[in-house]
Amino acid sequence: MEPVKLVMVGHVDHGKSTLIGRLFLDTGSLPHDMLEELKKQSTDDGHAIDYASVVDSLQEEREQGITIDTTQRFFSYHERDYVIIDAPGHVEFIKNMITGASQADAAVLIVDASLGWQEQSGRHAYILSLLGITQVIVVLNKMDLIDFNQMRFEELKQVIATYLATINISAQAYIPISAIQGDNIVRPSTHMPWYKDRTVCDALNACSVRSQPMADHVLFPVQDVYTVGSSKVSVGRVEAGSLRVNQPVRIFPERHQTSIRTIQKFNQQLQTASKGESIGITTDNHRIPHRGHVVCDEAYEPLFTDIFAATVFWFGSESVVCRERITIRCSTQEIWCCIEAIKKRIDSSTIEVIEYDADRLHELDIGKVTVRLEHPIIVQPLNQASELGRFVLIRNGHVCAAGMVTGIEDQTVLNQINSV
Repeated sequence: MEPVKLVMVGHVDHGKSTLIGRLFLDTGSLPHDMLEELKKQSTDDGHAIDYASVVDSLQEEREQGITIDTTQRFFSYHERDYVIIDAPGHVEFIKNMITGASQADAAVLIVDASLGWQEQSGRHAYILSLLGITQVIVVLNKMDLIDFNQMRFEELKQVIATYLATINISAQAYIPISAIQGDNIVRPSTHMPWYKDRTVCDALNACSVRSQPMADHVLFPVQDVYTVGSSKVSVGRVEAGSLRVNQPVRIFPERHQTSIRTIQKFNQQLQTASKGESIGITTDNHRIPHRGHVVCDEAYEPLFTDIFAATVFWFGSESVVCRERITIRCSTQEIWCCIEAIKKRIDSSTIEVIEYDADRLHELDIGKVTVRLEHPIIVQPLNQASELGRFVLIRNGHVCAAGMVTGIEDQTVLNQINSV
């Protein structure tokens, strides 16, 4: 069974790292030597295990390449595997979720019950909505700080549910927890007998892997080309479908026809490669896909356009004005562009429209915009192909915004290009 990819979202200090640590420990998913080291540290310090430090330990292991691989399972519960996408802060979260390779199947939204709903919580939830993540579990953490008060839980639940309804999210569960004490994480809490619903892990087990609209088609954006012996190897990540040796394909944007000669992964020859695999390919007929090219199956007709509608989150410290020349990077495609029109400028904390037909976006603004490109590229609305529906905007070498394609603006231009 394919692992469920989770994004853990929460305001700074609302207890996200502690919850992640608890999940690893209480599901028995930590390497034995790491668990023993954490126990030793707690004994030496005379304190209980610092659950938040588990995340730091896992990060060190990843950086050293020892045991944890983010492309494989992080923790397992009742024979179900889960991969966690960490979101260290709201700007980092936006970059990771919109531009990263992993697309979450579900989200856990963490709120400190002693502090209540915060601006960053609203921003996180709104981005989940934009990305089409509908499987959302809300956990109200630090219930121990409010004496496990049921009335406070119900009040906060109502506040959060009201906000989520405005962005078309209906949470699958609202769970009162104490991550530090382990209440309602794996086992039901003895401190909250009034709560009769699911634990966090039981709620996670009800989540499913999101369906892939492009599952029947191949999508392989080329990141680079390497010379290996006498061969030119095009490397990248399979974003949809699967590739096989001798399969006829087309290279876009030129529409060159060729076929897959070889598939390589870590110097091993493969016959097939599936979605999510990072591989190298060689092709026949001297048609070599380069960076910015997209390899597709023969039946797929990608959308080419030089204008599209998008939602943009601007996090650059300096404002961007309409028609300012900046760079767009969509998958491995990179060209000049501009924001031609800003139809709505939205406050990212309240999700209220600040201005219609604005002439600029300021730091942390959300914009409903029209993007004009210097020449056509391949794009897809985010809900159809995530890798071709996400992009970043770059100014002077710095990523200043992340965006999502919401629609193709000029069908006439699109049809003219597709008829070539």
